[in-house]
Amino acid sequence: MDGGAAEPTGPLQVALAHARQLLQTAPHLAAEQAAEILRAIPAEPRARLVLGAARRLTGDLKTSLEILTPLAREQPRAAPVYLELGAALGEANRAPEAVAALRRAVELQPASPDGWRLLADQLDASADSEGATEARARYLKAANRDPRLMEAAAALVDNRLPAADATLRAHLALHPTDIAALRMRAEVAGRLRRYQDAQQLLERCLELAPGFDAARANYAGVLLRQGNAPAALAQAEQLLSREPRHPGYRNLLAAAHANVGSYAEAIAVYERLLEELPAQPRIWLSYGHALRTAGRTSDAIKAYRRAIGLEPSAGEAYWSLANLKTFRFDERDLAGMQAALARADLSTDDRLHFEFALGKALEDGADYAASFAHYQQGNAIRRELHPYSAQATTDYTRKSLAVYTREFFAARAGAGAPAADPIFIVGLPRAGSTLLEQILASHSQVEGLMELPHVPRLARDLASPEVRQEDFAEAVAGLTPARLRELGERYLTETRSLRRTAAPFFIDKMPNNCFYVGLIHLILPNARIIDARRHPLACGFSCFRQHFARGQNFTYDLTDLGLYYRDYVQFMAHIDRVLPGRVLRVHYERVVGDTEGQVRRLLEYCGLPFEDSCLRFNETARAVRTASSEQVRQPIFREGLDHWRHFEPWLGPLAAALGPILGAYPHEPESF
Repeated sequence: MDGGAAEPTGPLQVALAHARQLLQTAPHLAAEQAAEILRAIPAEPRARLVLGAARRLTGDLKTSLEILTPLAREQPRAAPVYLELGAALGEANRAPEAVAALRRAVELQPASPDGWRLLADQLDASADSEGATEARARYLKAANRDPRLMEAAAALVDNRLPAADATLRAHLALHPTDIAALRMRAEVAGRLRRYQDAQQLLERCLELAPGFDAARANYAGVLLRQGNAPAALAQAEQLLSREPRHPGYRNLLAAAHANVGSYAEAIAVYERLLEELPAQPRIWLSYGHALRTAGRTSDAIKAYRRAIGLEPSAGEAYWSLANLKTFRFDERDLAGMQAALARADLSTDDRLHFEFALGKALEDGADYAASFAHYQQGNAIRRELHPYSAQATTDYTRKSLAVYTREFFAARAGAGAPAADPIFIVGLPRAGSTLLEQILASHSQVEGLMELPHVPRLARDLASPEVRQEDFAEAVAGLTPARLRELGERYLTETRSLRRTAAPFFIDKMPNNCFYVGLIHLILPNARIIDARRHPLACGFSCFRQHFARGQNFTYDLTDLGLYYRDYVQFMAHIDRVLPGRVLRVHYERVVGDTEGQVRRLLEYCGLPFEDSCLRFNETARAVRTASSEQVRQPIFREGLDHWRHFEPWLGPLAAALGPILGAYPHEPESF
């Protein structure tokens, strides 16, 4: 069985072949056959493998593992042994060990479809969705005999997405009902963030094969990515109706609950899952995220610590602690992070998380030069993974200003949905938007829904693949009044399912909506729009030191940050000129310096009566997902206003890119 071991011949070969055949139909008889062989030849490894497999198939996991565990040590190059051991460990809810065994199996036998399939299932159980996706791509590569699909799977595994897409397009043109190809192409679209395309492909896949649970799980994930958590929740519940104990589907259920704001339900799902699978670091991590959002910070810290204890190289767990902002690492933590970064086998994702976490730890220790170096290295990794074109944003701004004139908006007055429910808070990340939301959400008539993806999704849907980013405003200009109203109503309908109270107003604080203010005004002319502004160096550096999971690619380079801030200020200044009074600008420094005055100003703009609870916003119990979640649960503190000055020696590229914006703050420069 191992390396160069000779295959048995004669009666033994016949007996083993018969035992293997019985495994598929009558495992108890296979066990008897294997036991007979072992009575004659007690050390025969092939018979022990059959017996271990038979014991697993008959539900005797304890005996199965007692047979397979020592066999794997004796046969370190036997892929079938590790495959069977991984299956038994998985059924025994020992997922980390199962993953290790199955990784060894596919390392020894890369063309094993069963190995990759089982590995994907165990990675799902470990809440490693990216790893499971990769394993399923390997499974498709190993299992499908169609050369074109094998070629596409290989490209998907290697992350050669355009090549995979082209191959799958050609294949589906000839075989449009190939559900494996449809699912693979949806995976390509998802990785390219073409979520609407991925959704349509998966809907077609499920139309053809409603029982294709793996595709349904992908579909739920795509719905979550697009902010349609209620629909994702329904899909997760459907999956669990067939496999109620499936760990991956239960993780999906918890994530959907969290995304619709049902954090108590999400936490309950994670807790039940962890009772059964306590050795899963990624589930502890997800559990920690839910606890943190619900305001249970001390419990979140314990969950993150548990994840680190189970997986010391889990960079995301360390970053999650750092991202609490009010948390401080100790010397042992510092040593652990430094040791992890010294490892040559550390994954890129873990490495960038450790860079940001260590940057925060050193910043707290006042070692600013070393801190900045780690922030810079983490951002360099992110920028390589997610390229960004500052010129494209500048071109978008320039063309939008040409389209959005006073005459343009006047000609469309009265279009859009008339409801005044939404309050949009826009600007750069880390500019104080979470604080403003917490203040307003402390009012009895306002519900805070945090950062919603609905406006960016509307914008993506408006722009066909042929429309360049910089031409978006021209696409908006082609919309009829009826279409503008339809888009406004669609936004209101899609966000309605997220609302949990009877409050007449709700907040959408997606910062990137700053470049969609023109669209927002057209489709929701009575919505309030608040522009959260902060000192450009303070805001820029705060973005640079923050590891954003997605959507903020301009923050990974100081020059890009400065250019983005300039474009944003120029765009908003133009909106002020063509729609005077439409947007309320609120400076973070003024909120800190005169909280009551700025709160009254905010409420007056929103048409709300003053309520003292808005000054005691830190006492408001509500879920907060963003990086400032712990800070807004404390009274306003002034000490952090000039904290960025510790890093001023290294912010030259940001200052240079900002140009006249920097010197003019908090006012707009006379010209750009």
